Amino acid sequence: MHGFTDVDRQSDPYSWAAVLDRLAKEPFYQAYQQRVRELLHPAPGRRYLEVGAGTGASAVQLRDEHGVSVATVDYAQAMSIAMRARGLAQCAVADAHHLPFLSRSFDGAWADRSVQHLADPHAAIKEIIRVVRPGGRVVLADPHYDTQVLDIADQSLARRVLRFRADVLLRNGTLAHQHAGLLAAQGLVDITVEARTLVVRDPTAVDNVLGLRSWADTAAQHGWLDPAEARAFEDQFDEAVTAHRFTYAVTFFLTAATVGGDESTRQ
Repeated sequence: MHGFTDVDRQSDPYSWAAVLDRLAKEPFYQAYQQRVRELLHPAPGRRYLEVGAGTGASAVQLRDEHGVSVATVDYAQAMSIAMRARGLAQCAVADAHHLPFLSRSFDGAWADRSVQHLADPHAAIKEIIRVVRPGGRVVLADPHYDTQVLDIADQSLARRVLRFRADVLLRNGTLAHQHAGLLAAQGLVDITVEARTLVVRDPTAVDNVLGLRSWADTAAQHGWLDPAEARAFEDQFDEAVTAHRFTYAVTFFLTAATVGGDESTRQ
């Protein structure tokens, strides 16, 4: 069910790379990912890690824009191949809960839309912190699916489909507002939280990558809706688009913090 956690088992694992690349071209994603990189406070010559790096597009931008070294981790071999094709040499195929790096190995680390998919986000966040030196930066970015809204005629049906997206399709779809607390509990300081809202008025621009219209059918396949309700959702979705009333929105939380300790201990 959790597609991004078992990419290599899909019939066409490389299709996920294409999905991520299409999203990366959307203005909203470009803007918030740029902000994620800024929150790392990158400095030339330093070393950074992206956890759940996907195709590595953001890692390449950080490297090229700031003259830094970037290592990446992803659970999928298909993603590692995509990253190497982009010229990223330090690509590890590994579990985010057990990062294959020494403690204090990096000047900063980030996870973009990765924590939402993890089996044990608390353990993974501890691992991310472990590999960052004191004074280094940690940035977590995830959508918070409790913030979803969708304008179709039957709002009760819309809420049921959106709840399915939040509670079933994703392991941690409603965790993003707790990232700050999780970092604080690990002793991080200078914690900030920023919200960026994705507003979709023209679903044809992103529907093929977000799959908005397909969520009801998927919910029916898992017994969350009956098939008639799924068809009604699709009909109302199409009606909203035709009437130019369609609106979908979800808010992303960008949480950044500094690892506590003496920066002079940098390795």
